[in-house]
Amino acid sequence: MAFSYEDFDLSDIKTYPLKSRQSKARQEDFGRAVTASTTVAQFLDSLPNILAAADLKAIVRAIVDAKRSSGTVWGIGAHVIKTGLGPVLIDLMERGYISALATNGAAIIHDFEVALAGATSEDVDSALGPGKFGMAEETGRLLNEAINSGVDRGLGIGQAVSQFLADSQPPFARISVLASAARLGVPVTVHVAIGTDIIHMHPAASGRALGEGSLRDFRYFVSNVARLKGGVYMNCGSAVVLPEVFLKAVALARNRGISLDGLTTVNLDFIRSYRPQTNVVTRPTAGTGRGYSLVGHHEIMIPLLAAAIIDAHRT
Repeated sequence: MAFSYEDFDLSDIKTYPLKSRQSKARQEDFGRAVTASTTVAQFLDSLPNILAAADLKAIVRAIVDAKRSSGTVWGIGAHVIKTGLGPVLIDLMERGYISALATNGAAIIHDFEVALAGATSEDVDSALGPGKFGMAEETGRLLNEAINSGVDRGLGIGQAVSQFLADSQPPFARISVLASAARLGVPVTVHVAIGTDIIHMHPAASGRALGEGSLRDFRYFVSNVARLKGGVYMNCGSAVVLPEVFLKAVALARNRGISLDGLTTVNLDFIRSYRPQTNVVTRPTAGTGRGYSLVGHHEIMIPLLAAAIIDAHRT
């Protein structure tokens, strides 16, 4: 049966007073204008208490509170290093806001090159054609030597490279995250996928050292995560490797009966991807903590977050 053209009768629809409704956007939560003398803490407080701005405020509070209790583990991808954020992370380490660092193989390459040359991030498009991509001599030879030697001494990759930079003191060690971590006693773990990093293309690369060192670092990382009851885990710029490693660390901690109640997790990246959203923000905190997702450029968001943390602690 075909329907007919018929106006719907609106004569007796039911309405209610606007003031009786529970509204999600309220004037007391609105943003406020700032002045020329506004501090970072005042700026943060002036943001609307709505959506991502409310989340940012909550993350700052969680990291400040975690410094007094469980601590904060930062997971960082390579992009965080090559966008010039090493000095910001070093300052946070010096102030006690980073209890441990976890990263991937690409990030230690960028940090290593920064320490040696004060520069990193080659132009892949121009280097790939003539066969020069990934073939910097010092990067391939020295970094593999640091890993191989350190793993032979019983170290993980993170500790091996950090100690190598701290001991050799290359020209720009002061802005190296790994050298600074060694100086400050902050543990670094490196989680490698074989074949993904340019140093694996060099003859000095050792599958035994990379595999053994990365597995050793995984177990160190699990111990760090197991301390995060009431603490914070930050995942910045890793879409696959670190979210997967973090989920397994959470699983192992809980398998041992270790409580992670009150855990706050944060994913900060350009877009919301499946693994960080699921394996960092949602699953590890379900029913026991709180997960947040911040979308934005690392080179803007991490300095803003760092400044807010420092100013919030001061006030």
